[in-house]
Amino acid sequence: MTESGPIIGITVDPRHSTDPRTGGMIYRLNANYAQRVAAAGGIPILVTPDTDPVVVSEIIDGWLIPGGLDLDAANYGQDNHEKNELQVPARFAMEQKLFAAFPADAPILGICYGCQVLNVLRGGTLEQHTPDRVGGEQHGSGELQEAEVAPDSLFGTIVGQPHVRGKSYHHQSVDVPGAELKVVATHPDGTSEAIEATDRPWLVAVQWHPERTPEDEATQRLFAAFVDAARAYRANRRSA
Repeated sequence: MTESGPIIGITVDPRHSTDPRTGGMIYRLNANYAQRVAAAGGIPILVTPDTDPVVVSEIIDGWLIPGGLDLDAANYGQDNHEKNELQVPARFAMEQKLFAAFPADAPILGICYGCQVLNVLRGGTLEQHTPDRVGGEQHGSGELQEAEVAPDSLFGTIVGQPHVRGKSYHHQSVDVPGAELKVVATHPDGTSEAIEATDRPWLVAVQWHPERTPEDEATQRLFAAFVDAARAYRANRRSA
C-alpha cells in the first residue's frame, strides 16, 4: 500500500454576502494554493472559521495561511489606516486558536496576509500602507519583483539562491518583527518580504504570492520543502 502524502490545512477567506442562499457568508480560496500543495505531494484540506482549531491541530501535518484582506490594526495596538479593508474577524479569531494549539514542531507556511498574521501573532506590528513610505503602488500591482535573501537562513537554504522573484499584491508588510522572528528577504526599497522563526524548526512566511508563479524554481522549492517538513512531522508523530 502506497503511503499517502501529509495533510495540509489551508485557512479559507470568509467574506460577507447578501445572497440569501449563503447564510450571510461565503468562504473563498484561490485554487492555486491547493494546486501547489498537491503538486508538491501534499493533501490539501480547507479549514473554515467554524472548524474546531484543537481538532484540526490534531489532524493536519502542516498549515498554510494564505492571502486575505487586512488585519484589524487593533490586534497590534494601532488605529486602522484609512486604506485598510478589514478581514472578517472570525478568521483571525480561529487562526489565533489554531496557532496556540498547533505543535511547535509542526510546519507553517504564511503567504501575504499569512505572513502578516504570523508576525502579529508573535507580537509584531505591520506597516499599514507601504505606499506612504515608498511613494507608489508597485507592491500591490502584481508586478514581478525581486528580493534579496539572507543566506544564513532556513529560507535561503530552501530557495538556494541569493535573490528571489515573485508577484506582489499587498499594501501592508511586516514592520517590527514579532518575538523570535527575523526578516530573511528584503525588497531594494526596504520592504520586508519574508520572515522565519528562530525558535521553531519550520515556520516561514513570504509577502509575495509564490502560488502564482508555479514555474519558478524558488516557488517549487518552497512548496516542496514545506510539504517535506510536514511529511517528516507526520512520520515523527506516528513513531512517538
